[in-house]
Amino acid sequence: MIRRVLLTAALVGASVLVVPGSPAQARACRIDHECVTTYYADSGRTTVVGERYESCSGTVYTWGVRSGYPTFVESPC
Repeated sequence: MIRRVLLTAALVGASVLVVPGSPAQARACRIDHECVTTYYADSGRTTVVGERYESCSGTVYTWGVRSGYPTFVESPC
């Protein structure tokens, strides 16, 4: 009985270590703000590969690809 409990605890502990975390979510644009998220190819942030623009009216324009190297700029309307 104790062996079974220890084995189950070991399996649960190992499965927690194996499950990868989810990627970070993009920051939400606040109401009455204009937001621009620019995505870069690498950590040097020299090559832009995509962009997301959220206007004051709520319209969203996107182009390119989302990468792991974003910058976020938010301005009040």
